[in-house]
Amino acid sequence: MSVNLRQEVATEERSTVAIITRSEPILKILEQLKTAALTDSTVLLIGETGVGKELFATFLHQKSVRRFKSLIKVSVATLPRELVESELFGHERGAFTSAVSEKKGLFEAAHGGSLFLDDIDDLPIELQPKLLRAIETREIQRVGSTRTIPVDVRFIVASKVSLKELVDQGTFRADLFYRLNVVPIEIPPLRERREDIPLLVEHCLRDFLPEKNIVVSKEALRALVNYSWPGNVREFINILLRVTLFVNGEITLEDLPPEIKGEDPIDMLIKSCTRCFMEKEMDYEDVVVCLEANLLRHALDLNKGNKSKAAQYLGLKLSTFRDKLAKYRLTEFR
Repeated sequence: MSVNLRQEVATEERSTVAIITRSEPILKILEQLKTAALTDSTVLLIGETGVGKELFATFLHQKSVRRFKSLIKVSVATLPRELVESELFGHERGAFTSAVSEKKGLFEAAHGGSLFLDDIDDLPIELQPKLLRAIETREIQRVGSTRTIPVDVRFIVASKVSLKELVDQGTFRADLFYRLNVVPIEIPPLRERREDIPLLVEHCLRDFLPEKNIVVSKEALRALVNYSWPGNVREFINILLRVTLFVNGEITLEDLPPEIKGEDPIDMLIKSCTRCFMEKEMDYEDVVVCLEANLLRHALDLNKGNKSKAAQYLGLKLSTFRDKLAKYRLTEFR
């Protein structure tokens, strides 16, 4: 897929949501969302916590004909279980003890626009039939009422786990799953699109503290790229923001949290050197060469080019370490 990176970034920044990427899977997802935006089909976003599902939902809404109406966002997981139905569908006065007045639900608030239901996997199973009916009939019924209210809403839902697995476990209705699974889109975690990390660093530094003109050292950037980011983009932004608050001029390896600069080197290498395991044309010998060369570079980067310390870090004799540098023609370190 041939897409000009700078054009893509500039285009998406002109809308109010910025999705910074050069990753082919993410660029493909953006194209899929643009196509889906031309219809009212329900979109199901699947991805780990922190990958930015809300951001992609916003992108979809802004590319649709409904962009001039409201995008109502709610995380089902944050709603008290006893109030989920009232929050989604509204209630009439006197419907329950604390219902002192009538209240419109989120469906009515989103009328004419889009409704984003995050963490749909946390929806209580007893409420799933009512959501299914609302999606199928485009009508809702407030708690305590017998009157139906038509709603014109585009549904966007997100799940942090496979809904099909929940169906198999009996905790999610199959009929609701098939109704939601019209346009399923899986958003990859940050560790599977490491090529985006330098771009994200540049973007965040420009947005957070542009007046400080902060740069990132080669070693620190490599550590950021190599880290596994279990919390995904959310964790990345929080950590970078924290680091920039206490740095002037340059972010070095020493400025990074222990979990980033202290991860086991073998684990970091395997996670970072995805080329070795993804390119089908690489045979066993090619993989070994790629991994060992990257491990040598990594050790030198961590030790700021000091060959003695790098050799010690890898448990090698200095002479053996030098021989390997020569073998892989790592001339920048010789």
